[in-house]
Amino acid sequence: MIGGMRERVVAACDGASKGNPGPAGWAWVIADGSGTPDRWEAGALGTATNNVAELTALERLLAATDPGVPLEVRMDSQYAMKAVTTWLPGWKRNGWRTAAGKPVANQELVVRIDGLLQDRSVEFRHVPAHQVDGDRLNDFADRAASQAASAQQDAGSAQGSPEPPPSVPRPSGGSSRRASGGARPARKSGGSSRTIKAKFPGRCPCGRSYAAGEPIAKNDKGWGHPECRTAVGA
Repeated sequence: MIGGMRERVVAACDGASKGNPGPAGWAWVIADGSGTPDRWEAGALGTATNNVAELTALERLLAATDPGVPLEVRMDSQYAMKAVTTWLPGWKRNGWRTAAGKPVANQELVVRIDGLLQDRSVEFRHVPAHQVDGDRLNDFADRAASQAASAQQDAGSAQGSPEPPPSVPRPSGGSSRRASGGARPARKSGGSSRTIKAKFPGRCPCGRSYAAGEPIAKNDKGWGHPECRTAVGA
C-alpha cells in the first residue's frame, strides 16, 4: 500500500468516457517529493459514463493509499468532489435520496468511497482541467484515463507501462515572457489556445468526429481537435 513512511501523499485522479456513456477509463497518479508524477495506475471500464469513471478513479486511489497517511487529492471533476463531500451527508440523512426525493445516482460507488474516507485525513483540491501550464498531476491523470478509455487496457508504473502520451501540444516561451514582464506574443490565426471538454459529440472541420468529454479547441472554422487548431494556425 502506498504512503508508508511518508508524512503526506499528494495525488490526482481522473476519469474519461468517449461518448458518455461510451468506452471509459480511470486513472490516479501520486507525486514524488518534488511534485513530479511518480507512481500511477489506469484501468478500463468498458462502457460507462464520465461520472462513473471519475468516481471509480477516486475509489481506486483511496484503496491504493495508506489510510494512516494524510492525503491530498487533486481533481477536475466538480461532480465527484461534491458527491463525496458536500452532498454525501444529506444523501445519508435522506436514506440515499436526493433533495428531490430521487435515488442517488452511482450509489454503490459513493457508498464504497464513503467507507474508504472514514477515519483518515483527506483534503480535496479542485484544479481546472486542460490548462496550458496547469497542474502536472491532473494533466497526467487525465492523459492516462483517456488512454485507458480509448485502448480499453490497464496500465501503470507497476506494470512498467510507458507514460501516457501528451494530448495537446503546449506552446513554448509564452509563460516565461509574461512572467518577466515582456510583451505577450502575438497569437496566430486559427482560434483560441484554450481547450475544453466537449459537452456533446460533434465533428471537427477536418472531417473526423469527436465524442463528448474529449478535449476540443476553437479554430477559424469552428470547434474541433486541438491538433487541427494547431495545424490551421501554423
